[in-house]
Amino acid sequence: MKAFVNFLSAFRIAAAFIIIFTIMANWPVLTFVLFALGAMSDWFDGYLARKYNCCSKLGGVLDHIGDKLLVCNTLIMLALMGPVWYIVIPVVFMITRELYISGLREFLGTQKIEMPVPKARFSMGKIKTTIQMIAIAAFLLWFAVFASVTPGTNSRIVFYLIYILPKIAVFGLWLALIASIWSATQYTKTFMEKLKKIK
Repeated sequence: MKAFVNFLSAFRIAAAFIIIFTIMANWPVLTFVLFALGAMSDWFDGYLARKYNCCSKLGGVLDHIGDKLLVCNTLIMLALMGPVWYIVIPVVFMITRELYISGLREFLGTQKIEMPVPKARFSMGKIKTTIQMIAIAAFLLWFAVFASVTPGTNSRIVFYLIYILPKIAVFGLWLALIASIWSATQYTKTFMEKLKKIK
């Protein structure tokens, strides 16, 4: 089971890079399917690891890297595809947040001090990641639905999705940005507390 859990995390890492090429090749349906599978694997491998008590340091590293790559790679591609302020601003700040937290961890690592990810099931960091994935999935589904529209299409559901999905996606990005900033303040507080222990 541990090997399967690690495989799911490794799949997320692979999907994060494959998505770059599927977006560039204009394969929106495949892009959405890959991202959706990657997002679901994030929940699934965590559930299996807890249920069967097969957590490991390697699994934790792969899980963390997989989440960040899947989200950040796709966010960058979305910002390139839709270079408008209401997409670019939250994307830039959320990626900056990830680099900032990584920098804090790296510094503490040089002092042999750990700053682990909060283990709470509904920590702000996990909420942030969930909202990010929902927002990104809404964007990708919108692209997939829009690409499927033909001149003769008259489905109300299709046109409703084309109308509502980008609004859900943009709202989700800004909500994720708020969660990112909130989470960053929590990490900063933890960092300052640990910094006091350094002589």
